Amino acid sequence: MEYTVQELARMAGVSPRTLRYYDQIGLLKPARINAAGYRIYESGQLDRLQHILLYRELGVGLKQIKAILENPAFDGLSALKKHHRELLHRREQLNLLIANVEKTIAMKEGRIAMADAERFEGFKRKLVAENEQQYGAEAREKYGHDAVDAANRKVLNMTPEQWAEVEQLSHAFNQTLKAAMAAGDPGGELAQKAADLHRQWLCYFWSQYSKEAHAGVTQLYVDDERFTAYYDRIQPGAALFLRDAVRIYTGADAGGDDRKAHE
Repeated sequence: MEYTVQELARMAGVSPRTLRYYDQIGLLKPARINAAGYRIYESGQLDRLQHILLYRELGVGLKQIKAILENPAFDGLSALKKHHRELLHRREQLNLLIANVEKTIAMKEGRIAMADAERFEGFKRKLVAENEQQYGAEAREKYGHDAVDAANRKVLNMTPEQWAEVEQLSHAFNQTLKAAMAAGDPGGELAQKAADLHRQWLCYFWSQYSKEAHAGVTQLYVDDERFTAYYDRIQPGAALFLRDAVRIYTGADAGGDDRKAHE
C-alpha cells in the first residue's frame, strides 16, 4: 500500500505538518515523490513512523529517536518488544495510581480505613518505576545496583512528612533557580542558594552525599538530553546554569569556593 501525507496522517493520528517536519529534519523521509510532487509513503516508512510515535509516547526526544533508528545495530523487532515491556510497565504505574485514588475515595466515603502513608504509596512507587524505566540502566551502570536499590528503598520508605518536604524543596529550588538565572551569575548568592537547595533535595534520594557526585550529576543533566529537557522546563538553559552553579558550589571549578559546599 502507498499513502500520501494526508492519508498517512489520518491513519496514524498525527497532523500532516508533523509528517512534513519529520521529513524536513530527516527523521522520516517518504519513499519517493510522485510526478505530481506528493510525498509517498510505503510499508517501510509506516514501520519507522510506528517506532517514532512509540518512542515519543515514552518521552524520548526527536534527536535521540533519530540516533536510535539510524544506528546500524537497530533491530525493529527487538525495539517493538522493548516498547511492549515499557508500555506494560507504564500501565502498571497507572494501575497503582488508580488503585490509590479508589482507596482514597472509599476512605472519604467511610467504607474503609486508610493510613495517611497509604495515600502517597502509589505516587512513590510510580516515581521509582518511572526513574527505573527512564534512567535505571544508565544509573546502575554508573553507580552500581546496590546504590540504586538503596536510593529506591529510601524513596519508598519516605514518611508523608518527608514526601511533603521534598515537594516543598522542589518548588523552592525551581523558584530560586529562575531568580538566579534572571540575575545571570552562577556564582551569585541566588545561584549558590539554588545549588544548596539542589543538594538538600538530592539528600532525600541519595544514601550518601559527596561534592564530586553532586558536580557529576549536574554534568549529566547537560550531557543527557532527557535531563536537559526536564530541567529546561523550568527555564531554557536551566540545566547548563545549574551545572555551572554547582561546579562553583562544590569547588569543582578552579575558581570555585569550596567552603560553600556542605556535606
